[in-house]
Amino acid sequence: MKKAILGTKIGMTQIFGEGGKVIPVTAILAGPCTVIQKKTVETDGYEAVQVGFGEIKEKKVNKPLKGHFAKANTANKKYLREFRLEDISGMNVGDEIKADVFEAGEKIDVSGISKGKGFAGPMKHGLHRGPMTHGSKSKRVSGSMGMCSYPGRVFKGKVLPGHMGVDKVTIQNLEVVKVDAEQNLILVKGAVPGVKGGLVTIRDAVKA
Repeated sequence: MKKAILGTKIGMTQIFGEGGKVIPVTAILAGPCTVIQKKTVETDGYEAVQVGFGEIKEKKVNKPLKGHFAKANTANKKYLREFRLEDISGMNVGDEIKADVFEAGEKIDVSGISKGKGFAGPMKHGLHRGPMTHGSKSKRVSGSMGMCSYPGRVFKGKVLPGHMGVDKVTIQNLEVVKVDAEQNLILVKGAVPGVKGGLVTIRDAVKA
């Protein structure tokens, strides 16, 4: 991973590209992120940077984190995340990572927490229904749970009713359409997981 940044999803809109072609984009408020801690091989056994993003009231920050931010001489941050970048030699505590680390045309991976769907039955979870005619008694149900005495258990992955959504989802190879460094905006072609205002992580694409 060469570069990464935290941001919040603003929502979707559309812009006009070359020749008047409409491009659906997701607007992300990316950064500025502050480097809170720099981890090295000598002190931690690996290289990484810890970055903070978002404002938070002081009364909502516990004492250990207050000391952590005071040591870095930075403002309190709502989110803390760690990135193992290829080269952190040029980064120091207090440095800011802004939206202009990415450029238009780059491929990125965006991770976020998907929207919650509540309690869902097996059909909505992706199970194919049974036959609706010819006397079938197994239509919109989970169906067989497994065999009898052997193996005597339900196999992992069996589609059952339960909580749906609120999972970490990563969409790969999305294209950066436009970057507005002044307003810390990144416009990404296509949809991004999560609700409006939800935290997203933007990284350079693994499979680009």
